[in-house]
Amino acid sequence: MTGRCREEACNSAQNEVESGLHIADMPDSIATAVEIPGSDKSMNRKAERYQVVLDEPCVLRATRFSVDSESTYDSPLLSGKTPLGLLIINADDWGRDYETTARTLDCALHRTISSVSAMVFMQGSEQAAAIAQESGIDAGLHLNFTTTFSASCTPTRLIEHQQRLCRYLLRQRLSQCVVHPGLAASFEYVVKAQLEEFRRLYGEEASRIDGHHHMHLCANVLFGGLLPAGTIVRRNVSFAPGEKSWGNRFYRKIVDRVLARKHPLVDLFFSLSPLGPSSRLDRIFSSGCHSVVELETHPMNSEEYGFLTGAEVWRRVGDLKIATRYAVPRVERNERTRPSAETQ
Repeated sequence: MTGRCREEACNSAQNEVESGLHIADMPDSIATAVEIPGSDKSMNRKAERYQVVLDEPCVLRATRFSVDSESTYDSPLLSGKTPLGLLIINADDWGRDYETTARTLDCALHRTISSVSAMVFMQGSEQAAAIAQESGIDAGLHLNFTTTFSASCTPTRLIEHQQRLCRYLLRQRLSQCVVHPGLAASFEYVVKAQLEEFRRLYGEEASRIDGHHHMHLCANVLFGGLLPAGTIVRRNVSFAPGEKSWGNRFYRKIVDRVLARKHPLVDLFFSLSPLGPSSRLDRIFSSGCHSVVELETHPMNSEEYGFLTGAEVWRRVGDLKIATRYAVPRVERNERTRPSAETQ
């Protein structure tokens, strides 16, 4: 792992962490014996074997890290003196179908994910919500404009509006960067319907929002003010200097700055794939020593699923801890020092 982290006791840091986090409420433990119709029997046997997981308190205990080598992906610190790190591994597509839910739950039982992003109006949405509530899995809303709603109870009108948005957003890549006035009402309707359905299924407002295919960052949603202020929102993917063109970096910087005005953001965001080269994962996990890092995963990807349910993930994590829920420091962006990492 690039960069050695030496953990030192620091009571003041603990107080800062405990008093300054946006943390979705979640029980301290998770019941695991859950039967999932249509799922692999072996997964259910694993569920019986893991009696209680995700039972450790969230975030790093009173810690202060010193980093011996600079990370390629530097980020602002929570204060000028005390660098605080956090590694959040979030599984997307929770509730998309039974198999996705089963694989994601298996990762939770292995204690290798912090939270999930839940899809609504999908085949497995009702069941996934029941499992999350019963088991205490931290769930946010995974806004969906581009994959047809598959739940049998989905209103026909909602499907029609979603299909209009899907055709527009997938027509060409630049579509998501341009506000379409003619679709403003459809965007508003589809976002509102998903927020209300999440509230119905999970019994609370979504405290965290991201998007299927990252379409929550499309211009109509972003500049239309459709995301409730104060909710945690996923930022653009982070990258090392020189990995993307100037125009790409400039546009995505603007998007992140607009987001940061009304929403808490993590410092850095990455996708787990690709798993190679090895140096890429080393740099990402090293960033968690001093920055709040979200790592997105899709357990339906066999390679990612194998990584999260095997021993390799723990070797990569090293001295870090995987957060047991999604947390973002309650620190204003303009109070932080300027990061050297860009966004994709």
